[in-house]
Amino acid sequence: MGDRVALITGASIGIGEQFTRQLAARGYDVVLVARDVARLEALAKEIEAGGVSAEVLAADLTDAAQLATVEARARTVDLLVNNAGFGTFGPFHTLDIETELREINLNVMALVRLTHAAAAAMVERGSGGILNVSSLAGFQPGPSNATYGATKAFVTSFTEAVHEELRGTGVNVTALCPGFTHTDFQARANAPADEVPGFMWQEAPEVARAGLDGLEKNKAIVIPGAVNKVMGNLSAVTPHAITRRVGGAVLKRASH
Repeated sequence: MGDRVALITGASIGIGEQFTRQLAARGYDVVLVARDVARLEALAKEIEAGGVSAEVLAADLTDAAQLATVEARARTVDLLVNNAGFGTFGPFHTLDIETELREINLNVMALVRLTHAAAAAMVERGSGGILNVSSLAGFQPGPSNATYGATKAFVTSFTEAVHEELRGTGVNVTALCPGFTHTDFQARANAPADEVPGFMWQEAPEVARAGLDGLEKNKAIVIPGAVNKVMGNLSAVTPHAITRRVGGAVLKRASH
């Protein structure tokens, strides 16, 4: 057993799996949270073969009772990675509203509750870290990606504010804002990505590493990759009237 424990949501695949592996390599015991029990147990077995403890905590974070169980566990850990989330693609009025609301519940409500649970305990102890996974999609309005982009805009703003509130407490708080990353996210969101140039893509291990390194340095926002940094900076200074029209045109072309 290590001296430090990290809880990772959405731990079974993609960037979440990489967070799990890299935190274990850094000496953390890990608590793995996701819905897919079989994937979690397989990953936990691999992690434990490396000499650290891996606890499986299967949960659907959009279910109030299951979320409460994870909240209770989050109060006891040294590091929290809020990585669970999903996206949807298409004109908002054509999408299933219950799925959109579930997206908000997972991407925003669950993240807020877990951040609150962990932060309260960490401040009392005088140490800890919270890494909230946001997205470049939150830097500007995203036509055909309206709900997802809005949830990530919330995550970034919320995390920046909490970062500032906890300055000097010993608790680090960071928002990780990746761009296009090779995972199954696009396929699950039914989002077209074939026309996205290769230079705009990153791999999950480098994204996870950037987030963990940024959290260690207590950076408020981490944008991994040189291209993404440029895009993030441009979005910050470009009027939304322009970015939303450009975004709408690009997404319309990609969907045909």
